[in-house]
Amino acid sequence: MITLDRLINVLGGYGARWQAGTADRSTELRSVVLPEVVDGHPMPGDVLLAVGASTQAEALDWASSAGAVVVLTRVAERPARDPGDVAVVVIDSAMSWSELAAVVYGLVLEGRETESGRGPTDLFALADSLSGAVGGAVVIEDRSSRVLAFSRGQQDADPARAATILARQAPAELRARLQTRGVFDHLTASDEPLFVPADDDAGLTGRMVVAVRAGRELLGSVWVATARALTGQRRRALADGAHTVALHLLRSRASADLERQVESELVIRLLEAPADSATLASRLGLPPTALRVIALRAQDNGERHAALLQTFELATAGFGWSRPSRSALADTTVYTVLAADEAAVARAWVSALITALPRQLTVQAGISAPATATDLAAARREADECLALHEGTGVTDPPAYDESWNAVVLQRLKTAADAGRRPHRGAVAELRAHDAAHGTAYVATLRAWLQERGDPGRTAARLGIHENTVRYRVRRMADLTDLRLDDADKRFAMMIELAVRD
Repeated sequence: MITLDRLINVLGGYGARWQAGTADRSTELRSVVLPEVVDGHPMPGDVLLAVGASTQAEALDWASSAGAVVVLTRVAERPARDPGDVAVVVIDSAMSWSELAAVVYGLVLEGRETESGRGPTDLFALADSLSGAVGGAVVIEDRSSRVLAFSRGQQDADPARAATILARQAPAELRARLQTRGVFDHLTASDEPLFVPADDDAGLTGRMVVAVRAGRELLGSVWVATARALTGQRRRALADGAHTVALHLLRSRASADLERQVESELVIRLLEAPADSATLASRLGLPPTALRVIALRAQDNGERHAALLQTFELATAGFGWSRPSRSALADTTVYTVLAADEAAVARAWVSALITALPRQLTVQAGISAPATATDLAAARREADECLALHEGTGVTDPPAYDESWNAVVLQRLKTAADAGRRPHRGAVAELRAHDAAHGTAYVATLRAWLQERGDPGRTAARLGIHENTVRYRVRRMADLTDLRLDDADKRFAMMIELAVRD
């Protein structure tokens, strides 16, 4: 069961909006009905689909007769009377009633066929049925070219199809060729089936493809192996099949959305280190082994929200509880708890996620040290600090706390220095001012001298100068400022100042 609040939030993604009514958003919804009278009595239900209503007053009358909590209508005019405790939700004219019904029934009544892989799906059966109707092997893909289902009889598949099915996604080279041919542009703009001629270099023997769309939104595509363009009844069967696939994907996504919410809430609780951490980890299907927290942020040309949702959606997609990770979306960050003892395993997971996301997205990540279920709150802070390090330094690989704790400590000091008052006096500040005024390199020499523990030979090698030059500069620096290189506390303070300043 879901609440009215959850239904409104999900339907908002399809262009629906709450227009009027004071219904309690925490009300649980258990049934969906159409305006129908059976044996002289209107059918009761919590959610009424006001199909055919010409005015909101008519839709409200039907809702009242059904005892509905919420009425979904196409009529955008505000009701002439106060709807009271019935929520009036106006739906987007671009979405058909059949598509909307698929979403609502999936949310309220079903928990199956989800894109996150939990529960049975009949997309494979649909692919088989569609294959028989069009006379060719069928593959159903999502909007990112990931394979959702395929028909039987793939033993004679061409190399491109075989590679796509084995990898569960069309190879990058094949996607690039299709992009060059304008195939994806066509899918974005048109509902008409398109014939893609054979391409021997890509191992492609020919395809017919059609977009799978709900309203204005592209959900995926259906591909048919065929040497020639489909015509007549087979072409119509492909177009009709795309509409049926759209209904399945809508219902799948609606159910998966509920599961993502449950998973996200459990993961957030787990990251707060509650007393029942072990129980929560078990409910999430996490193994009693070393766990790491991965913090992720994403943006698309500076736009964060859509990129973050795409990242969360992909992180929670997979084949049921066999997924090695569990994820949550909190504010501007996706947190993933991953069973991984080695940092390389976590980096491989992040790399696979980035590869599957659209290329224009920029993703930064931070990885905690290994932790038990009871220590995940501390691991979350470690992941946050490593994420800040990745965002601030621009290093290629996401840093892991157990490998980069020293850089994290320096990052903390830099943050504190930026927030407070940096020293404007003292040896380092005075040498820096002298360098700026006279073009000397005393600060670089001091840093190298401290790093090499005062060894003139190694300092000279690091700087690429003569050893005597190092000795001269050290004497000169002592003349210019109160350097005190023989004082261990002063040396330590200078090292910190140099580290957080540059």
